[in-house]
Amino acid sequence: MSLNCNEINLILSELNLPGSFVQDIIQPGYDTLALYVYKEGAAKTILICAGHDATRINETKRKIPKNDKPLRFMEFLKSRIRGAKINSCRQIGLERIIKVELSRPEEEFNMYIRLWSAAANIILCDKDNKILDTMFRRPQKGEVTGGTFDEEALVKSAREKAEAAGQSGGASNNPAERFPIRDFADVQEEILQKHPDWAPLSFNQKVDWFYSERSSNLSRDALLEKAKAWYESRHSKQEAALERLQKKKESFENSSQKKHWGDLVLSNAHLIQDGSNFLECVDYQSGATVQIKIDPKKSAQANAAHYYDLYKKEVSGAEELATEIELAKKKLAALDKAYQEILNEKNPVRIEQLLRKDSAPKQKQKKTHPGLDYTVNGWYILVGRDANENDELLRRHVKGNDMWLHTRDCPGGYVFIKYRAGKTIPLDILLDAGNLAVYFSKARNNGKADLYYTEVKHLRRAKNGPKGLVLPSHEKNLCVTLDNARLKRLEMDRQGDEL
Repeated sequence: MSLNCNEINLILSELNLPGSFVQDIIQPGYDTLALYVYKEGAAKTILICAGHDATRINETKRKIPKNDKPLRFMEFLKSRIRGAKINSCRQIGLERIIKVELSRPEEEFNMYIRLWSAAANIILCDKDNKILDTMFRRPQKGEVTGGTFDEEALVKSAREKAEAAGQSGGASNNPAERFPIRDFADVQEEILQKHPDWAPLSFNQKVDWFYSERSSNLSRDALLEKAKAWYESRHSKQEAALERLQKKKESFENSSQKKHWGDLVLSNAHLIQDGSNFLECVDYQSGATVQIKIDPKKSAQANAAHYYDLYKKEVSGAEELATEIELAKKKLAALDKAYQEILNEKNPVRIEQLLRKDSAPKQKQKKTHPGLDYTVNGWYILVGRDANENDELLRRHVKGNDMWLHTRDCPGGYVFIKYRAGKTIPLDILLDAGNLAVYFSKARNNGKADLYYTEVKHLRRAKNGPKGLVLPSHEKNLCVTLDNARLKRLEMDRQGDEL
């Protein structure tokens, strides 16, 4: 349930915003905004929520967490109204639309805060009501940059709808009777039990507690229910994936049997009958008579080679599975940790941020740089996998003191080790980067390659050369043999960091 017009007036009277200065603006979520204001030696945090069934404005004592990535509307407001003075703040009639008049030297603004549950919005206009920007852009309503906010038409439309609803429902025409101010008696008792020093409570405090703890889709209770559903869904999927991997591993545990069958086929080749699908022979290990399936169209050597290939694949697969099982266990542990962090968090705004971050589809999670990155013992390694990624990393993501590695006389990706002040790159980190340079090059199949490495400041772009091509100087040589165990460890650590 959203605030009604009389509740909004009571909140505004308690806030007493005229004469305040806007010190800062924080937008913790797409539908929530916090204004930090200062007046006569006192600072206040004004929370404005435009979420469905959570629309409200009130003072809050809770810490407002910043969003991981600065949001567009917040950055715009900072550029225009940070430092501005609030000249007036009032509700337009009883329409649940707040008009805030602000001014800076040689600039005046009108900010409209519409607290309608299904169409809430925050709109910043110039003094002539030309729209400069909005929290939610709604072209069908004309609420876009460059449009005009028609205050009179909007109020008239809202009043007509309210009157029609009142007449059809037989409601009183007295606004105080139609829209009574809630007393939040149960909320008051709950607050004073936990914070007796807060007495007497303001209406702002009651509203903040009610909407943050007990009501709306941005309340702590509602968000914890959402978190529980999110956790149970993720946990069951990851547990099922781990179980499948473990079952597959069990099927590989008898891989040595494939090699033994290949040995039996070779040692008993003289017993193979023309056109037969099976070789029947005595197992020299157990002494029992066994039947081994063979392809009658192939020679004994080819049938044995088939079983040897199966053995090699299963041995290799078992090694890969061990890495995947370890990673699956890490994912489960990370999920448990993330859920526990949500359960321990008291601030519903922060819970909403954590849920939004963990439930965002991977395709919407933008990378800050091209290629891959690895963090090993505090050292940050960047890897470009093609000419475009190499060029982009060189242009925008590395500096002169960073180390560059590349395979000698062989096309491949660029690998960079980010510089750490006062630190010398350890040999183990150099070998990690060297293995990545070989792996992401055409020398991968050889399993070994010569590299050269130097600082980025010693690279010179090749004149009229292909994209990303550079000529190094002051380079040193390094011969690297691919180490699969090292590569698996790096990949497992990288995926673990993404959890």
